[in-house]
Amino acid sequence: MSVCKAFDNFLREALPVVEIGDKRGVPLRLIGALAIYSHSPNFRFLYEEIKRLPTDIDFISYSNCAGKLPSIMSEGGYDADKWIMSTWFAKERHIYYGRKSNLKVDVFLDKLIMNHEIDFRDTLGIDTPTVSLANLLLTKMQIVKINEKDVKDSIILIREHPMGDNDRDTINVNHITKRLSDDWGYWYTFTTNLEKVKNFLPNYQVLKQDDRDDVSSKIDKVLTVLKESPKSMKWRMRARIGPSKQWYREVEEVVTANHLKDTA
Repeated sequence: MSVCKAFDNFLREALPVVEIGDKRGVPLRLIGALAIYSHSPNFRFLYEEIKRLPTDIDFISYSNCAGKLPSIMSEGGYDADKWIMSTWFAKERHIYYGRKSNLKVDVFLDKLIMNHEIDFRDTLGIDTPTVSLANLLLTKMQIVKINEKDVKDSIILIREHPMGDNDRDTINVNHITKRLSDDWGYWYTFTTNLEKVKNFLPNYQVLKQDDRDDVSSKIDKVLTVLKESPKSMKWRMRARIGPSKQWYREVEEVVTANHLKDTA
């Protein structure tokens, strides 16, 4: 199966769930590689060229909608991970599995809390069926130990969209700047990862020179804005310490019912 065919199959699984949620007043917005693929029609073919396969489906929703999620997901063909739903963890994140496909679906509530925290409560209504483009880039650039698949996702996201000061099919640099101006640790991870993405560009021979130049120039633009933008006192105080002190939280593996069955 081709890479794009695989992504299309995942979208056919995900989009009906978004529609069911919308009908019930429960926003479910895609994040991750599938969101970037969905939002990048002109350059999604690069997923084929770069050989980046999808692995799961990730959503963001509101915590005050958590009680409605199991029935919505059930109508969409997914059953909840009973182990997760019986723990405190369900306040932050639900996990579901497709009855036929066995696809894993994560639904994060209000926030994505990984190496750094992204709060979606004020921005979840900006776009559909994905979160805003600025937030998509923030989710990828918050990964301290960023891997190649996340670099590939970021390249395609940046290649497809202009940088600007709004959310109309544009990566809103103002939103990114505002989010990072008070958090030196996240700023450091974000800017370090953008440099890594830029440095990876020559590794992909499938990219044309126009592709590399476009992504590189956009990254330079964002880095310049982030370096020159005003910072809070909190940011400046933490910057004095620098990376000599850990600036991010560790991400713990989530134990699911499937994990328990696999180890039984």
